[in-house]
Amino acid sequence: MAAIVLVMHAPLATAFAECARHVLGSAPALQVFDVQPEGNPDELVPRLADLLAQARSAGEETLILCDIYGATPFNIAKRALAQDARQGGQSRLLTGTNLCMVLKALTEKQKMPEQLSQQVRQGALKGIVDTGPADTDGDVCA
Repeated sequence: MAAIVLVMHAPLATAFAECARHVLGSAPALQVFDVQPEGNPDELVPRLADLLAQARSAGEETLILCDIYGATPFNIAKRALAQDARQGGQSRLLTGTNLCMVLKALTEKQKMPEQLSQQVRQGALKGIVDTGPADTDGDVCA
């Protein structure tokens, strides 16, 4: 199974992990990498790259889930992935993470991050539902 790492603005990664624990009923098999506002990317990139290398040495590639494309956590993840790729890693990075994506990543049993990333993307799209307008009682109209 691919290793899963949440790289997000603090405290979002921790909150997603706690929510996954609540929904799944047990501690989720993932790594949390919250990026604090005062975090120095030049110090955080090597730490994240070490996590990727540890997963690779355990025979796993990694799927990184980030919150916002182009933001600091994404840039840290992108740099760490590039560093890992130079050492033979084949990890993947998805952005725009929502809870459906985290749960899909945790419940799919895929070894390759490329396949898992496609399934997680599909899970995200299926989780976005326009339920229609509510009637005056607050119930959704059929």
